[in-house]
Amino acid sequence: MKSSRSPAAKKVAARSWIEANFQKRECIKFVPSPKDDNRCYCGLSFTFHRGTGLDVDSYKAAEQQQWTPSRHTQPSPTDAYGTIEFQGGPHPSKAQYVRLAYDTRPELILQLFTREWNLELPKLLITVQGGKANFDLQPKLKKVLRKGLLKAAKTTGAWIFTGGTNTGVTRQVGDALLLERSQRSGRVVSIGIAPWGIVENNHELCGHNRDVPYHSISSPRSKYAVLNNRHAYFLLVDNGTSGRYGAELILRRKLEKYISIQKLHPGTHCSTPVVCLVIEGGTNTIRAVLEYVTDTPPVPVVVCDGSGRAADLLAFTHKYASESGEQTVLESMKDYLITTIQRTFEVGGEQAECLYSELLQCTLKKNLITVFRITDRPEETSQELDQTILTALFKSQHLSPSEQLSLALTWNRVDIARSEIFVYGQEWPPGALDEAMMQALEHDRIDFVKLLLENGVHMKKFLSIPRLEELYNTKQGPSNTLGYILRDVRPHIPRGYVYTLHDIGLVINKLMGGAYRSYYTRRKFRLIYSKVMKKSPHVHRNSSSFIRYCGNTNVTLSLLAETLPTSKETAVFDYPFNELLTWAVLTRRQQMALLMWQRGEEALAKALVACKLYKAMAHEAAEDDLETQIYEELRNYG
Repeated sequence: MKSSRSPAAKKVAARSWIEANFQKRECIKFVPSPKDDNRCYCGLSFTFHRGTGLDVDSYKAAEQQQWTPSRHTQPSPTDAYGTIEFQGGPHPSKAQYVRLAYDTRPELILQLFTREWNLELPKLLITVQGGKANFDLQPKLKKVLRKGLLKAAKTTGAWIFTGGTNTGVTRQVGDALLLERSQRSGRVVSIGIAPWGIVENNHELCGHNRDVPYHSISSPRSKYAVLNNRHAYFLLVDNGTSGRYGAELILRRKLEKYISIQKLHPGTHCSTPVVCLVIEGGTNTIRAVLEYVTDTPPVPVVVCDGSGRAADLLAFTHKYASESGEQTVLESMKDYLITTIQRTFEVGGEQAECLYSELLQCTLKKNLITVFRITDRPEETSQELDQTILTALFKSQHLSPSEQLSLALTWNRVDIARSEIFVYGQEWPPGALDEAMMQALEHDRIDFVKLLLENGVHMKKFLSIPRLEELYNTKQGPSNTLGYILRDVRPHIPRGYVYTLHDIGLVINKLMGGAYRSYYTRRKFRLIYSKVMKKSPHVHRNSSSFIRYCGNTNVTLSLLAETLPTSKETAVFDYPFNELLTWAVLTRRQQMALLMWQRGEEALAKALVACKLYKAMAHEAAEDDLETQIYEELRNYG
């Protein structure tokens, strides 16, 4: 049921919910910085710490203490959220944003995404780590990264997490998102998580549910950064500091972990997979990779070799690391590696030793790190980046073949299923492929249906009465006119009504006209239906209509045992592709209907029935004043 609230009322409700659940943080205690005692450790000067009754010299003379956001900042309702309107770019764009405290609970942030910003939960989370300073990539690598990241996100329904500012690795990701806009297709969900205190002119973003014009042009000498104008959403994390990074780190990791425990589908065991993509990077990137691979559960990491600094060092140590965990080769190269670390990051010997130790700890989790590299050698074929990302998840998470197949289906990546799952010698538990076939039919995954048929799904055994009825009642796939037509044969349908095959039979009779009588409305099928459905504990049915339908016979079930299927091996439907063709036509799955017409027997008869159904549905659509698009589509296929 659609909400009766006006857009203005919804806006007010959103405003009150955001202000009730999200806060900003402001420093309330001046603690002199060791670098500049006229400036607080939070980064702001003394003039921003008024109302204490003391002067700056009093604070200098007082006993020094360690500044922390929890002790020295005060929370209050957020005063900055709404829509950013980026100015001056070749493609005008908007982004939702909110200023929120560093200790905001991740469940509230996910509610913000789904409830206020109307996002669907991701089927994959790609979190990008790398350098904050600007850097250049080799042209070929840059092209491959842009294309691969975009394809990985678009084909799987992924979210991309970045640092949000128009610098470093985030800028490179933004360039890939610019390529997406030129393709005029659905926008990738790109979420920038940046510190509020690092955003250039952040005072311009203050306001309640405002539309804010914003220029993504920063001063080269400024310690602040502008937001990247190719992102669609921004979380601006506030811990009371100004001009420094770090406020976002803990919140981002907590949010990633919270998303990783969300189920991909209700009732399934598969949670949302998370993968870290490393491009270039500094010392913090190495530390982040170590945290990802040693976390519980661990997060797989894909390292882009050739992108520079941290990524190249990780790729190098990964290459020479032993699968068994022995580090003999790397230890023999210790002096060379420490010298390289010092030169790469411009650090002293002590810090270089620490980074060397962290690199070795990363190699102990070699199975969780996948190196992506492009090659010019004709004898070597390199994977695309999107394939590398998805196969890294399979390799690292120890998923069963059934779970891998469910993930590939969710992502709609039949190429991954062919290359990584349906490999020679793979054994499948009984019923595993049947569940995948059901998922493929419901979600209209034609290529997966073909793949599963090629790999041994027996449609006579697969297609049962409960499954066919479930297909007619699925909420997945395109919208259809079945409900409108059913109201003509069953005028009083209650809310939440579940279609029975008898209902479908009445619809078919109406559409075919004349003396045609569907198999689903015949007495023999009613008896079979009665026995099967009474034994099926997982089927939701309308109790009154079910009893009326099944009980409308004078012959007891015990006397009809010889006419009913006696075991699971006995097929209810002799021609399952015919039943699925009818289902596909009635639910407006045109390409699926074509596939079902190509399979099985009696192609001419099936084509005639399908054409008649399409013509009758087009006529019904015109009479019911449905959308012109639906009418035209049905008429074209008829």
